[in-house]
Amino acid sequence: MKKIVFLMLALLIALAGCRSDSTTNSKEKESNNDQSGGTLKIALNAQPPTLDTHLTTTTVALEVTRNIFETLVTQNAKQQPVPMLAESIDKSEDGLTYTFHLRKGVPFHNGKEMKAEDVKASMDRWLQQSSRAKLLLDGSTFEAKDEYTVELKLQSFVSDVLDIMAGRGQFPAIMPKEVIESAGKDGITEYIGTGPFQFVEWKQDQYIRLKRFDDYAAVDEEPSGTAGRKTAYVDEVYYYIVNDPSTRTAGVQTGEYDIATYLPYDNYDQLKSNKDLQTYVSFDAGTLNLTYNKKHGLFADQKMRDAVNTALDLDAIMLASYGNKDLYKLSPSYMSIEQVDWATDAGKKAYNLADPEAAKAKLKEAGYNGEEIVLYATRDYDYMYNSAVVIKEELEKIGMKVKLEIFDWPTLIERRENPENWDLMTVGTGYVTTPSQLLVVNPDYVGWTNDQKMADLLASIRTAETQEKAKSGWEELQAHMWEAYLPFTLFGHYSNILATSNKLEDLTVFQGAIPWNVKKVE
Repeated sequence: MKKIVFLMLALLIALAGCRSDSTTNSKEKESNNDQSGGTLKIALNAQPPTLDTHLTTTTVALEVTRNIFETLVTQNAKQQPVPMLAESIDKSEDGLTYTFHLRKGVPFHNGKEMKAEDVKASMDRWLQQSSRAKLLLDGSTFEAKDEYTVELKLQSFVSDVLDIMAGRGQFPAIMPKEVIESAGKDGITEYIGTGPFQFVEWKQDQYIRLKRFDDYAAVDEEPSGTAGRKTAYVDEVYYYIVNDPSTRTAGVQTGEYDIATYLPYDNYDQLKSNKDLQTYVSFDAGTLNLTYNKKHGLFADQKMRDAVNTALDLDAIMLASYGNKDLYKLSPSYMSIEQVDWATDAGKKAYNLADPEAAKAKLKEAGYNGEEIVLYATRDYDYMYNSAVVIKEELEKIGMKVKLEIFDWPTLIERRENPENWDLMTVGTGYVTTPSQLLVVNPDYVGWTNDQKMADLLASIRTAETQEKAKSGWEELQAHMWEAYLPFTLFGHYSNILATSNKLEDLTVFQGAIPWNVKKVE
């Protein structure tokens, strides 16, 4: 077996790859109990559909549940996978076996110590329930070798195993074996994890209440992303369900809430000028895109896709969508621009061309003859609607006949499944941890990507021997997507706006506000 080396990560972010002392010592417990007290009140934009992390990709569910549950590996601030409940990880020479050595003395919220049987039960269920795991780790198995060792066996070598396990949506939370065994078809019935806060109650459509877990087993490493030391200083955290954005905005301004999430872009300047608030622009939201229907109609022809891509002024589209240049960034990178292992500007020569005259020539070459183009959008997300209005205007300037059809989000989701209904559609996509998880490369996702070179390059990325070779392959694939195939036109990367009371100290914003390590000062 050869040890997976996390030394480079440690040099970059001062995170050690594993703990020398696997038990929680008294100093760590004293740190976790050195609390400032008080209640942290957070306004969410929606109610989570479930708190069962194996079943949901919803962002609001992630923000709540990562306080309750932890995973074998998690993401540091550079979105790289590092150990959390695993103390260390071994990888076999052939890359088919991963051995996770568990931290000892880590208690669940019910007082039971986390052991290999709990990890196996949790990971087995995740492999069964997570669509990402089923697609990317099909045939994999977990086995408990002893009380503190779990082995993962793969059917074939892939290089992105730890990235997948550290992913955001449907993350593989470790729970007690008995909680897993008692889960029904609708999910788990008890929310018991190893995190710094434990579940207390959920009043539907009102709030979710958590309290500090006094016996939390913290690691003695610098905080980074969702990795490292987690100290619960506040007594309780309330996640209030506040659907109306104006209510969330007003609530954080009056002090009703300490933190308000997903605030309207139109309120950015107002919030930023308020001296009683701290306003955060967090570029961890995702990308705004135009997807082409490549299964049916005009845009099955790459020349038509190329003409549209050539015409669009992406800066104008993003400004109309978000209203302020602080709130978006232009980049051809399909992966997060802050994800150091994958971000690239490959294909940039086909990005943001904004050349209507060249687009007219390409449209003529493609044989376009005034056929009606159906563009789907929704008013449920203002940025999607606003972008569609600009797209319609710009395409009409090059001679295209565009019909903008607007639906509520559930109706749009239903109608877009039929390729005969539409030609173009605006869509926002969240970030993922590896290129293999991108919707744009998934042939089953609406738009129906179908390109053998893309499939071959994606397979080579997943089987690359080193991260350097994997990234090189991804650069080739992204360049091919932009310059030769065009499954999407990616407009840019957009932010979320989050505002907090200035009474909070040491708040970290990483894929939302992190409640641990925060002190509330009255």
